[in-house]
Formats: sequence, structure tokens, C-alpha cells
Amino acid sequence: RVRPERRSLARQPPYSFGLRARPFRAMSGKLPSADDSAQKQQELMINEEYKIWKKNAPFLYDLVMTHALEWPSLTVQWLPGARAVQGREVTEHKLILGTHTSGESNFLMLANVHLPLPEAEIDARKYDDERGEVGGFGGLHGKVEIYVKIPHDGEVNRARHMPQDPMIIATKSPSADVLVFDVTKHPSIPRANARCEPQHRCTGHDREGYGLAWNPSPQKTGELLSGSDDGKVCLWSVEAASGERIEAKQTKTLHTAVVEDVAWHIRDPNLFGSVGDDRCMFIWDSRQEDPLQKVAEAHEDNINCIAFNPINEHLLATGSTDKVVKLWDLRNTSAALHELRAHSAEVYNIQWHSRCEHWLASCGADRRVMIWDLALIGKEQTPEDAEDGPPELLFIHAGHTSKVSDICWNPNDDYDLTFASVAEDNILHIWNMAENILGRSQRCQRASEQVLHARALTT
Repeated sequence: RVRPERRSLARQPPYSFGLRARPFRAMSGKLPSADDSAQKQQELMINEEYKIWKKNAPFLYDLVMTHALEWPSLTVQWLPGARAVQGREVTEHKLILGTHTSGESNFLMLANVHLPLPEAEIDARKYDDERGEVGGFGGLHGKVEIYVKIPHDGEVNRARHMPQDPMIIATKSPSADVLVFDVTKHPSIPRANARCEPQHRCTGHDREGYGLAWNPSPQKTGELLSGSDDGKVCLWSVEAASGERIEAKQTKTLHTAVVEDVAWHIRDPNLFGSVGDDRCMFIWDSRQEDPLQKVAEAHEDNINCIAFNPINEHLLATGSTDKVVKLWDLRNTSAALHELRAHSAEVYNIQWHSRCEHWLASCGADRRVMIWDLALIGKEQTPEDAEDGPPELLFIHAGHTSKVSDICWNPNDDYDLTFASVAEDNILHIWNMAENILGRSQRCQRASEQVLHARALTT
């Protein structure tokens, strides 16, 4: 993973839009000089794509909202729960964000987000240029508002809430420690010159990193997993801790390079996975010292992310610098079930939909968020359709103008198709694919279990 530069970025104008379109072919023309030709061509391409997406966005989305953050956020996650706003056709949701800057104070942040009620009338033909919104959802103030800022030691590499208590949030920072904050014990607006004062500092790492995951099982409340640049995987029990410093109760050291990501199995409370720059994927049981499985050379380059399917207990996915997302069956990891190929640069993050086992999202350095429908694997295509990508590539959101750092599906009922994505261009996007796109997918889909089973038999 190419580490983002720690830099100060001015507030950016809101860009939004995206669509599944054929790759843009750069315009011809003589560029000023050879030295900056690549940069100029990239800028021309982005600007031209923006015009195309702006024109087509109303037909591709039911909703697009943008918010220009003061500083880039490397992390985003919805909090569970939503409340109706009295007298308005909106519900209030909450997002976790962070800041990424140097020379300025950094913060762990919570934002209120107002989304239209599911039954609200939305005119998808309208677009508000000034607000950067599609769907006629205009005239409402404070749709995205930062309401909590907690001082943080350095930039927030990643922030994740505890599933059993969303007000408990763990973060990765430039320091080796993993920080744990109880939001209810911090003021919404910090006092001047306030210091970073987490409730806990989880020790055991020697360097910073990105991998962070809470155990989702009610039986294992407070179990926190982390992977870092020191090649270690550390496990803590935060629930039982009394003091500020918590020592790791387990440390795994079999990775020979940076551990980029860690993830818990959704069904088995003792099972977790880790991936890293050594191109290895390990499957662990927290009750055992040695790994259950080691997959060497799982990708052709660094492995940046891993995610277990929340419904199918045998299915997991990994994403890599080799631009590929791979699907795996835990019962036989000798080879991947299938490869998802459409990204043109390294894949940073992946996430499964919480209720639909065959929907997977991925994002990366190519400025794209891709939605995959695994039920469409193997579907016949016309040559024209094949030019757009494989049949399982359902949608591409391409409104960001820089690398997409993190993504998250909304977990709340009636809003589980609402997506949040953040990128190094300072922009937070909140968006919904058009209902007709999802309808086409649902009509075409086959049972994904049958598809994956067939793939497993031929591997």
C-alpha cells in the first residue's frame, strides 16, 4: 500500500457523480512539455470524465450527496441506528471520520447525516450544481455536519466502532499503540490546546499500521484485533481492562512483512484472518498458537484487505496491489474460487453487503468504487457489454478525483443500499445506485451458492 502523504489540503469544491461507462479515451493535442505531459493528460482525462458523469449521473443514482471535508479522511464507517427528524422528511444517521494532515491538529470525528425518508419523493432529473447533489434533495441545511471532534495523536489511519457498543471506537495512528475512545466521555467540541486522552492504549506493536477489527460476536465483546507495519498481529481484550494501558493477550509473528489488514469471521467467534505484504493469507483460531491455514502467494503482489462474508460462512475475499479481488472458499484454499478484475490500480479496501451475500464492494487507487454481484458470474455477455467489464461488475462509482481510501455500506434498515466513500480529494460521498440498476441485477441473478459451488468443483 502506498502510504498517503501527510499534507495540508485546502477545502476542495464538491465533485460527485459516477457511472458505469466505457473507459475515456484521452483527447489528442500537444501538451506544453514532456516533463508534465503525464500530469496534464491525467487532468484532462479527469475533467472530461467529470463532464460525462455529470451529464449521466441523474440516470444512475437515486441520491448523491457530497461534503467537502476540511482535511482528507482515510477512514469512514456508519454507526448503527437512525432517528426520524421531527417535521422533516429525513432521518438522521451518524458517520465516523478522521483527519489526515500535518502541522495541524488531528481529530477523530462523528458526523450527523440527514438522508431522505424511503417514501420521500425524489426527482432524479434534478441536479444542484452548487450543493453537488443529485435527486432533487436540496434546500436542506446541515445534511452533513461534524458534531464531535476528539483530539487525536497524528492522523487517523483507521477508526472502527465496537459492534456491541458503537460509542466505543478504536483507532490506528502514526504511533505504534492502538487507541480506544469512549465517545460519551469526551466533550463534543474540544477545549483549546486539548491533548489526546483515550480511555485505553493497546500496546504490543512497534510501528503504525492500518489493520483493525472488533470481534462481532456477543460472546467475545471487546476483543480487538490489529495488524501493523511491524509484521505482527495483536489481540486485546478491552472489555476486561481497567487501566489505561492494555497489553496484548496474543501476538502472532508469522508474517514476514507488513500486515495490511485483519478481519474476524462473522459466524465463528474464534476465527480470524490476516493478510500482508508478504503475499500470505493466514487463517487463525484464537484458541491455538499456530494458524489453521497459510496461503502463500495468495496474490501476485501485496495483499491490502480481507473480509469474511457475513452470510456464507465459507466465503471470504481479499484485495491486492495486483489490482485483483479474489474470492476464497475456506474449505479449500489451494486456489481462489474466482478473480474479480476491473480495477486499474491497487485495491485498498473491500466490504460485503450485510444482508445480501453476493454483493461485494471494492475501492482503490484508481479513484473507483466498484459494486460486484457474484450471482452474475458466468452470465453471457454481448461483445459490447464485455468491453465494459465482466458480467459480475454491477456498478462503478467514479465521482472521486483521487484515491479512494475507505468505503462503507449503511447498516440501517431501509438504508442498506446507501454508500459512504472517502478519498484523498477531501470529499465525502454518500450515494445510492438507481433502483432500475438493482432491479436488472435481481432479475438476472442466480443463486450465488450454486455459482460458487460450481467454481469450487472445477478448481
